[in-house]
Amino acid sequence: MPDIKCPNCGHEFPLEDALNDELKEAIEKEKQELRQQMAAYKKQKEEEIGRKETEWQQKAQAEKVVLQKQIEEALRKNISADFENKVRLLEQSNRESEEKLKTSRQKELEFLQKERELKNKEAELELTVQKRLQTEREKLSDELRKIEEQKTVARENEFQLKLKELEKQLDDQKKLAEEMKRRAEQGSMQLQGEVQELALEEMLRAAFPFDIISEVGKGVRGADCIQTVQNSFGQECGKIIYESKRTSAFTPDWIEKLKADMRSQGADIAVIVTKTMPKDMNCFGVKDGVWVCSFDEVKALASVLRDGVIRVFNAARTNENKGDKMNLLYHYLTSNEFAEQWKAIREGFMSMKLSIQKERDAMERLWKAREKQLEKVLLNAAHVRGSIEGIAGRDAVDLNLLEAGNEDDLG
Repeated sequence: MPDIKCPNCGHEFPLEDALNDELKEAIEKEKQELRQQMAAYKKQKEEEIGRKETEWQQKAQAEKVVLQKQIEEALRKNISADFENKVRLLEQSNRESEEKLKTSRQKELEFLQKERELKNKEAELELTVQKRLQTEREKLSDELRKIEEQKTVARENEFQLKLKELEKQLDDQKKLAEEMKRRAEQGSMQLQGEVQELALEEMLRAAFPFDIISEVGKGVRGADCIQTVQNSFGQECGKIIYESKRTSAFTPDWIEKLKADMRSQGADIAVIVTKTMPKDMNCFGVKDGVWVCSFDEVKALASVLRDGVIRVFNAARTNENKGDKMNLLYHYLTSNEFAEQWKAIREGFMSMKLSIQKERDAMERLWKAREKQLEKVLLNAAHVRGSIEGIAGRDAVDLNLLEAGNEDDLG
């Protein structure tokens, strides 16, 4: 490989010393490929030129043979007449052969020129490769310098990003601590509210075992629990909805929300059980159509409201189809069925009354007989007691058959 001269100091050194192993390998590989391409191209051109010369020689030989045959045939046919013409034709054919040979030599000359041009191109390519290598080295040097500068900037940026990340993590931890504190306080208030809800449900179930106490699930729009009032026959009489609040302040919006829930649930009465009463209420009462009470008052209030719901239901059932019921009752009282049933009741009553009278008369007779027997026993006992008291004294022996005072009353 040629030597390279330093533009600054003028020192010459081999190109191999200036190239690193990768560039040397790349250049050698590229040169090897170029040599292979040149060899293949040269071989292809030589084969093509040889093939064309062979084709031209064969063609010229074939034409020469044909012409010779034609001349011989023409000579055989007319030697004397056409000798000069055939000679001219032969000369012309020779001239054409010479022209073809000249053309072939011209083409060979062109091939040699192309080969020389190809060698020149190879030299130019070698020079281009050297220039390209020099350019690539300069470009590689610039890229390495830029990469180092970028790495320095990247390290500085990474340091700044880590610093910002640490600051953000610190801020996030502070916000997280504040959020956890707020959630803990909110969770404590929510837990207290849930405890009161559970206590309210258990109290209602224990106080009214025949009613249905339904819990409204978390996240479902509506009151905390619903009491479905049932009478002794298991008939549904109405619904009472309860909203449990255990906060430090009473919010008026609770009333409108509970009214909406009462309409959506089809309830008859709405009750707010709150720890903090409204400012204008000292005890339970109605506020804007909703009952408001404390947890201590809810059991008594629920009993009163439940009784009112059942009374309203019974009154509605009684007034339901009242005219039709009166007609049915009149027809029943004036029918033979009622007359026969009442006759059977009257006969049974008279028979029972006579039996009781007979038993009473027999018992009175028995009581009178036993009373006479008792009077006889008491009279004889009084005689015995009088005889003993006359002998031993009044307090010597207690012969009273009855308690003190009762015997004197009988006597």
